Amino acid sequence: MAKAVIELSDWQQMQAELRTTARRLDAGEVLPEADYHLGYATTAQLLADLTPARLALLDALKGLGPVAMDDLATRLGRPLGRVRADVAKLLDLDLIAQDAGGTVRVPWDEVQIRLASVGAQAA
Repeated sequence: MAKAVIELSDWQQMQAELRTTARRLDAGEVLPEADYHLGYATTAQLLADLTPARLALLDALKGLGPVAMDDLATRLGRPLGRVRADVAKLLDLDLIAQDAGGTVRVPWDEVQIRLASVGAQAA
């Protein structure tokens, strides 16, 4: 299974990489399983989505494996309503998955967060 990579990304660079991948696919090349990339233009945007509470939830869920949301809330010592809201956001970002019964899990072998500066220029 692939990993999830959360990072700051440059839109122009990402477009170039997507065009290259599209050309390879058009040429009939079979590509290996790709990692999931979630890109943000700024650190502020990334940290607005990935709050400390959401990161703690993601970390706990990775360690617990598939779990019901009420059990997750209990393990985290947080109100169920807030856990549900954070789960909804992480589902929206495709960082976690939910089955038909409501059990949530981290579908990635690894989750990486990369905060290197984008577009930084030397003085």
